[in-house]
Amino acid sequence: MIDYILKNDLIEAGVNIKGAELVSLIRRRDGRQYMWSGDATYWNRVSPVLFPFVGKLDGQRYQHKGIWYENIAQHAFARDKLFRLIEKSDDTVWLRISDTEETRQIYPFKFTFWSGYKLSGNKIRVIWKVCNDSDEKMYFSLGAHPAFMCPGNTKEGCRINLHTNESSIESGTLTSDRVLGGEKRVFQLKDGRLEAEESIFDKDALVLDASNIKKVSLEDAQGKEYLSVSFDTPLLGIWSPAGKKAPFICIEPWYGRCDREGFTGSLKEREYGNVLEGGEVFLREYTIEVNI
Repeated sequence: MIDYILKNDLIEAGVNIKGAELVSLIRRRDGRQYMWSGDATYWNRVSPVLFPFVGKLDGQRYQHKGIWYENIAQHAFARDKLFRLIEKSDDTVWLRISDTEETRQIYPFKFTFWSGYKLSGNKIRVIWKVCNDSDEKMYFSLGAHPAFMCPGNTKEGCRINLHTNESSIESGTLTSDRVLGGEKRVFQLKDGRLEAEESIFDKDALVLDASNIKKVSLEDAQGKEYLSVSFDTPLLGIWSPAGKKAPFICIEPWYGRCDREGFTGSLKEREYGNVLEGGEVFLREYTIEVNI
């Protein structure tokens, strides 16, 4: 069941109150579904919001002001929280969570996190607003994890267009504990495109520097653009479950990432972390565009 439906003349989107998760994106003229179904055979989520961490902490713990916080789940808690509906119209919805006694046990900050979705023609804007509700500095990461059905519902013939002039890309590699290891992988590109072969996901997600990548498209075997994600993040993840021949690919804009293996620094020393002064707001968005 979908909690909230957004519609315009071209597309329809479904958003659930749990995790403020985008669970459906349909082309209305023919009912084409662009989002993964959440079938647990492959992966039981569709588009989780990653806050206040992206990925895993080394040892599932971190240090802040001399205190160690333990047993932190991958991506922390936003994806599993029930958000509160703040505003809803035909083409827009805003949902919100705030800190609680429970969240402060593992993340000791006062915050309000807004997640918004707004349709515009054949695009959906995904808008995030993080508010620091205290007088102290707040440290966090934030990211997206949307899973898109491949053209033809298979990776066969699918290409990932990174819209870059580079002839190759370098990816970090996750360890068995799903933190960033020292190994690098290099993938050759043809006209900025990466073939969506199963083997590229053999070592989990691609972890990419997105300094020169601001748009990623999925294309069919004929080179026709099928779906695009536009963003302005420092990092990008691309993922599909290893060895499962899953019919979807995740395109993940990230403001932050997992720990580097062996990291023992404090929260404010984490690579790619974000910081808000007391009362400040972090406002960002990315856009999904479907072929009409």
